[in-house]
Amino acid sequence: MSTRRKSYLAFLLGPGGLWLTLFFIIPSLLIVAYSFLERRDGGGVIWQFSLDAYIKLFSPTGGAVINDFMLIFFRSFWWATLTTIICLLAGYPLAFYMSRQSRSTANILLFLVMIPFWTNFLVRTYAWKFILNNNGLINSMLQALEMPRIALINTPTAVIIGLVYGSLPFMVLPLYASMERFDFSLVEAGQDLGANYWQVFTRVYLPLTTPGVVAGCILVFIPVVGQYVVPTILGGGKVAMLGNILAQQFGPALNWPFGSAIAVVFMILLMFGIAIQFRMQREEEL
Repeated sequence: MSTRRKSYLAFLLGPGGLWLTLFFIIPSLLIVAYSFLERRDGGGVIWQFSLDAYIKLFSPTGGAVINDFMLIFFRSFWWATLTTIICLLAGYPLAFYMSRQSRSTANILLFLVMIPFWTNFLVRTYAWKFILNNNGLINSMLQALEMPRIALINTPTAVIIGLVYGSLPFMVLPLYASMERFDFSLVEAGQDLGANYWQVFTRVYLPLTTPGVVAGCILVFIPVVGQYVVPTILGGGKVAMLGNILAQQFGPALNWPFGSAIAVVFMILLMFGIAIQFRMQREEEL
């Protein structure tokens, strides 16, 4: 590779690499370092090597600490999985419909899907709080129909609704990008060979749109599993997720090493799961 070409690539990759280094790699390394340090009583860390945070996290004698952590950990992964499944079931048909429309109609639908991004996520979540509140829109409509009110706010149901609402566009967009490039002559070929609609979908359409499915699932799952805003506002802090326990350790508890240890374990498990998912996708492609 010539020196000029190397300089050109460095010019193109430099800003992105600098951004990732400053705002991802260095903070991640600091979190890893903090997890192996001593806790300072007034907050922060003492730069002295210690495994106390991991011992507290994994010790069988941890009692309520480890039990609460494991409960929140599995709750976060379960809700993230459930949110991903709901978004996939709702987003796949929507993306398919969008991909079968004319260019002008598809652009309008894409515009409608992206409209929520024009408003701050915090504001949109508070809007859902007013909708789901005991005196909110849904319960007011039920009362007008002389039906009993439903306790929605500060419940897992409200949290799941908020998570799905906030994550659905991240599922639809990569699905649409994958479906929009699909060659439908392959569907006609499958039907000519005697395949029914279900066989064409499972053996032709779904495998060729799997990259969009995988991308959408990753874009939904990763942010949701560490959510803080939705469970805080719509769950009232009663149904905590990993983001809440991390905020508690770095905030009121002032235990940065323990919060860092939780974050490190979470990152390792998340990266391990993503690696398995990519490996399975690669094996299917081969």
